[in-house]
Amino acid sequence: MKKLGLIGGTGPESTISYYQGLTAGVQKKTGAFPPLVIESRSVFDVLSFCERKDFDGLASYLSDGISCLAAAGADFACFTGITPHVVFGKVQERSPIPLVSMVDTAVTVAKRQGIQKVVLLGTYPTMSGTFFREAFEAQRISVVTPKEEDMRYIGNKIETELEVGKVLNEPQGKLCGIAKGLALESGAGAVVLGCTELPMILNGSLLQIPCLDVCRIHIETLIRMICGEEVIA
Repeated sequence: MKKLGLIGGTGPESTISYYQGLTAGVQKKTGAFPPLVIESRSVFDVLSFCERKDFDGLASYLSDGISCLAAAGADFACFTGITPHVVFGKVQERSPIPLVSMVDTAVTVAKRQGIQKVVLLGTYPTMSGTFFREAFEAQRISVVTPKEEDMRYIGNKIETELEVGKVLNEPQGKLCGIAKGLALESGAGAVVLGCTELPMILNGSLLQIPCLDVCRIHIETLIRMICGEEVIA
């Protein structure tokens, strides 16, 4: 098996999901647990870099973590959060080992399913930025995001509640309303849970709309790569 390195802590809840999903998935396939190494970075540092628009600083912060993973023997690596993908290209250029993009794996599944338009929910930097939109639009998949006020609300709830493991009824209802309203208005075929903590509070059953859980999609790809079923780029 190949050894995977995870940049964890972005945030802690999703890091737990990755560890549990990867160990269970590989064990189911092989009967053994996978070789993993985790380098924890702070989601709040990541969001602070983004707020200051210090993307060079963010790339250096994450690249240092990737170097630690490579030194620990990782054959390839990934982020366990979507927001760090705002500098994925910069980090990939500096990385001594291959990186697997969560955005790219989500685009692959959306294209395979024939989805032509999606509603994107995530942190404020993810929804307001271009990196997610550009990846989907390159495959002719349109991306719809909430209005500014709603993006701020969603970003705040992710940062102050979901990142520390709080799941409350009030934001769950409001997020459902935002997502369903946008999907109905735009004719989108799916809602992208574009933050790895969003599955804690939203899913297809609640929304009654197909969801692309980018965390789950990413984990499934990583399991195959650990087991040597997909080539590491």
